[in-house]
Amino acid sequence: MSTNSIDSLLHETRRFPPSEAFAASAVATNELYEKAAADRVGFWADQSRELLHWHTPFTQTLDWSNAPFARWFADGELNVAYNCLDRHVLAGNGDRVAFHWEGENGDTASYTYSELTAAVKRAANVLTKLGIGQGDRVAIYLPVIPEAVIAMLAVARIGAVHSVVFGGFSAESLRSRIDDASAKLVITADGGWRKGKVFPLKPAVDGAIANGTSTIEHVLVVRRGENEVDWTDGRDRWWHDELASVPAEHEAQAFEAENPLFILYTSGTTGKPKGILHTSGGYLTQVAFTHKNVFDLHPETDVYWCTADVGWVTGHSYVIYGPLANGATQLLYEGTPDTPHPGRWWELIQKYRVSIFYTAPTAIRSFMKIGRQVPNQFDLSSLRVLGSVGEPINPEAWIWYRDVIGGGETPIVDTWWQTETGAIMISALPGVTSLKPGSAQVPIPGVKIDILGEDGTRVDPPRGGLLVVSEPWPSMLRGIWGDPDRFIETYWSKFSVPASEGQDAVWKYFAGDGAHVDTDGDIVLLGRVDDVMNVSGHRLSTQEIESALVSHPIVAEAAVVGAADEATGQAVVAFVIIKSNQADAQTADEASALLRRHVTEQIGAIARPRQIFIVAELPKTRSGKIMRRLLQDVAEGREIGDTTTLADTSVMQIISDKLK
Repeated sequence: MSTNSIDSLLHETRRFPPSEAFAASAVATNELYEKAAADRVGFWADQSRELLHWHTPFTQTLDWSNAPFARWFADGELNVAYNCLDRHVLAGNGDRVAFHWEGENGDTASYTYSELTAAVKRAANVLTKLGIGQGDRVAIYLPVIPEAVIAMLAVARIGAVHSVVFGGFSAESLRSRIDDASAKLVITADGGWRKGKVFPLKPAVDGAIANGTSTIEHVLVVRRGENEVDWTDGRDRWWHDELASVPAEHEAQAFEAENPLFILYTSGTTGKPKGILHTSGGYLTQVAFTHKNVFDLHPETDVYWCTADVGWVTGHSYVIYGPLANGATQLLYEGTPDTPHPGRWWELIQKYRVSIFYTAPTAIRSFMKIGRQVPNQFDLSSLRVLGSVGEPINPEAWIWYRDVIGGGETPIVDTWWQTETGAIMISALPGVTSLKPGSAQVPIPGVKIDILGEDGTRVDPPRGGLLVVSEPWPSMLRGIWGDPDRFIETYWSKFSVPASEGQDAVWKYFAGDGAHVDTDGDIVLLGRVDDVMNVSGHRLSTQEIESALVSHPIVAEAAVVGAADEATGQAVVAFVIIKSNQADAQTADEASALLRRHVTEQIGAIARPRQIFIVAELPKTRSGKIMRRLLQDVAEGREIGDTTTLADTSVMQIISDKLK
């Protein structure tokens, strides 16, 4: 593709309205916006009653009296797992496939709703046998295998709280999450398949709880990789043995709507990961609503595939809870997109006749690099809705996705949301919205979004500003686990106004993302404005990586920036000062390789720096603040910006000359 044609795509002006045929059978209509605008809180009450089964119906929709700690549907009672399983069986849909699963090594399995319900009932009995009850925390450290779905739903079924940790995280990252949540049980596997080989998982669990002070009482181990594992009698139990030892029946008990459902850890600007807490009724309402309407779900006929790992919030909301609450049939895949060949994803879409496909721009751009000749080898005609998640999608990738994967006519929903929001907040509705490449476009019905300047006033198009959510929403986070002050400071302090005489407090949630509203009124996301990077759709804290680097004995100081990367959106780039007594111990290349391995061990491969530059000094202001924007200029190959505020203006020139 020529530079001129790329430029034309980057400034794409075409609009893609829904076809008459699509709009005629679409789940969502303009009426949703009208109802939400007329009575936003009442709209969510109607959606919750329509989409969920309530054992005890709620009478109060929203309690905002202790803002910013919301309570939605608080006097109602439900069971999340019952909503995802039993009720579909009781409605006569037990023979519908809940999911098809493909292992990377060629193993396959399919579970109907009846079979999945039976498996979750047994797993719930295992958890109860091991002493897990309402409110207890269970850590889950598994690959994308059926047991991950079963484990999460079993925890939810008994009113306990799961904390799923991405299988790529290190023992140290796992330890910090287990300790913060005071988890009593870990569910893991001997290993999982990735890139053609088994990667071990249980050794990380053993390392995470080896200090003798862990709150973990038992470790349940799924046999997946058939690899050797160390074993601690009395503590470690095989998953299959425990399932065989318990009764088959388990009755789902109702819990209050605000019963905690899960804690999911996300990077924060202070380095320590934040335990984002979500509860049950409001969360399940919004993930079910958005999954149904954003993806135009027809559960009787659609096959849905979200490629996210269950260790991320997208896997929670749009692999587990949203699709299963809606009675969908979906595909789960354990491995990577390029194993055993670069057309693996398209092969699976062809095999299972996937009709709704939801993935990240990073993946789309990687396929663009390979070229259209790979997907062109497969029949993708079953696809009728495409989705994008995790980061803003550039117009060029949007058009390629639509033309090459979607056959030139499949609508694309570009979704914006976060771990903290729990569910999609901004997205087109494919049967309603005229689609615009590169723009998330409009808030979903019932969500109030504003773009503000630093002074808190609304900015006019096409000026950029900061994205805030101005009214509470059902799937909002209920806090940071064990740290209410940090919750308020992190998310609510920037634009909220305390109560004054005759004036109620105004609470606005600041998302940490920049955005602007274009002349059409559509929202365009601009990415993070804090010290959090977005690497392949995963949020990583610069300070957390810096802390990992300086924990190595050879490092005196480190600064980390996110640099633009064609494949991953952003890549981790580090600038490191080696201690003077270590400077001659290895070459810069050796030190760089050593520290990249160290970050992988401390946090996980997702945080491994693309580059580590060994430098003599870092650019600092007179007050000692590191000027990361100047390092970002270097990392991205730009001309260095204004250095007049530096204590030593020559530092950046020395760094730049050295790297050249």
